Amino acid sequence: MIGFKVLERHRVIDAQTVAAFIGVPVSLISDSMSRMFAGGPNLRPMHNGRYMAGAALTVKTRPGDNLMIHKAIDMAVKGDVIVVDAGGDLTNALIGEIMTSLAASKGVVGMVINGSVRDSDFLSTQDFGVYAAGVTHRGPYKDGPGEINVPISLGGMIVTPGDLVVGDADGVLCVPLDQAQELLEASLKKRQQEEEMLKDIQEGTYEPHWLHAALDAKLGPAK
Repeated sequence: MIGFKVLERHRVIDAQTVAAFIGVPVSLISDSMSRMFAGGPNLRPMHNGRYMAGAALTVKTRPGDNLMIHKAIDMAVKGDVIVVDAGGDLTNALIGEIMTSLAASKGVVGMVINGSVRDSDFLSTQDFGVYAAGVTHRGPYKDGPGEINVPISLGGMIVTPGDLVVGDADGVLCVPLDQAQELLEASLKKRQQEEEMLKDIQEGTYEPHWLHAALDAKLGPAK
């Protein structure tokens, strides 16, 4: 039937790479991706802020309907992040305490909802990662249509099934599977550079060489 599609993933980010990303600030990964990719500032953490990293299991659903999210939870395996394109509509909550508890019991590490959630008091105390665009008490429909394990877009950020999805207090980001190792190395290098910069700031030896070079390029060298 058109609009109802349930597919399997053919490639999935490996657990070792996922573990290596845990704790790397999402902002530094984003910088390493040339600041070109983001799910949008509206996707905010609804949980207690614990770092989230896992393999994308994608869902595209009609706004306000969570039938295929239930199916995705049923299909999910340990280490997955269920990522839902619900069109950004905030009218109906798509998940809450029951669904996140069920997903967590299966080893799912988080859910990203481009839409609303409910039971926000409960979610805010949990390690289970939840990123969403809003909160409402009004519940969902369960009629479909929807598709599972298809490429989706969150605020222009493409998420392909099996990609790495990471999240911290700054927001959520998709790391394409084929670029994960390159981006891990770049992000770790950037983190080391920032740690050295912070050390210099604390010791009073920091010099903004980049600033001088940028201004010289605009204004010419100081006389």
